[in-house]
Amino acid sequence: MNDHSPQTDSHQDEAPSACSLNPDKPCSRRTFIKGALAGVGVLWTGMTIYPIIKYLGSSGGSEEAEQISSVSLGAPDTLAPSTAKNFKFGSQPAIIYRDAAGEFHAFSAVCTHLGCTVQYKEDKQKIYCACHGGTYEPATGKNIAGPPPKPLKALAVAVVKNEIVVSRA
Repeated sequence: MNDHSPQTDSHQDEAPSACSLNPDKPCSRRTFIKGALAGVGVLWTGMTIYPIIKYLGSSGGSEEAEQISSVSLGAPDTLAPSTAKNFKFGSQPAIIYRDAAGEFHAFSAVCTHLGCTVQYKEDKQKIYCACHGGTYEPATGKNIAGPPPKPLKALAVAVVKNEIVVSRA
């Protein structure tokens, strides 16, 4: 019998495999770096594709906001002349303004420039967007200064049974 027969070492014949948590089978640097780069590539691809899918799959508006047709804001006495109040119209912000003559005017409170929420500034007597300085006329919603390209979207206002009711125009 020959004692010099070739012995097979199970560790030498094994090809490097995926890294495991077993300390007896350490991971090679090459395998670790390949795995790490593959993980980064998968994350990068996901971060790139997700916004595209979200944009293409959007319906252009919130379903809840589209289902809401009117909102009651309480008695007319709650809003003094020459003041305004922000409120929710479904899931969208809106603003109602009462002029000096007592007439109500309501608009979407979403700035037509980049979609920031607008607010009424009493000291200036204007609807103002703090993001980029857009200014709107509170009685008409017309854009009068700054970068907004269009007027605010108007909402219909009526006083029904001593309740201010705002609905889609």
